[in-house]
Amino acid sequence: TRLRKFEEVGPPPPPPVEQDVKVNLKSGRTGERVVTCENLTLENLTEPFSVEIFYQDRVAILGKNGSGKSHFLRRLSGDESVRYTGTFKLGARVIPGFFAQTHAHPEFVGKTLLEILWEQNSLQLGAAKSVLGRYELAEQAEQKFTTLSGGQQARFQVLLLELAGDTLLLLDEPTDNLDLASAEALERALDAYQGTVIAVTHDRWFARGFTRFLIFGAEGQVYESPEPVWSH
Repeated sequence: TRLRKFEEVGPPPPPPVEQDVKVNLKSGRTGERVVTCENLTLENLTEPFSVEIFYQDRVAILGKNGSGKSHFLRRLSGDESVRYTGTFKLGARVIPGFFAQTHAHPEFVGKTLLEILWEQNSLQLGAAKSVLGRYELAEQAEQKFTTLSGGQQARFQVLLLELAGDTLLLLDEPTDNLDLASAEALERALDAYQGTVIAVTHDRWFARGFTRFLIFGAEGQVYESPEPVWSH
């Protein structure tokens, strides 16, 4: 009988305590002003421009190649090699995380997603699978990073930036070389992101999810537009 089995075996073990995987994802509240630029000039690329970017803004940076877009993103990420004049300041508790499709990750070679999450964030199995599920990567948990598709790698890198507590996500052409399904999954991941997003893109489909547009235009002019402006 059940009672006899219960007496012989004892009560079932208590369920494991689940880790709160959302603690880092929701703790990244920055000051209201995330980026402040006053009369900023990127050397040999732009004329002076001023812009303020606020908490949870979604800013798309548009313009021709060579106009200074990626240099601006790198400057925001802390790249000291980008030469500039004028005033540039990050707000309180702003931690920039930089993502580009061209990033190589030799430290991930030969490791599964679960192994990477354990090494970098000490996430145990249940917590790791939970956070992977948010990014539609639960089925790839035991897959090696290098065997993932481009879209899966992109989503996993955004996940790592969130877990690291980065509050300003900088994206350089994030949908380059992604198929539509992967780009849509990346977009959903960004929708779930709690912080501020600034992205350089030439992708009209991807840009529709943004609310502000900073245009790097002709002859070094940088200005904000209420609608996307595409160079031809």
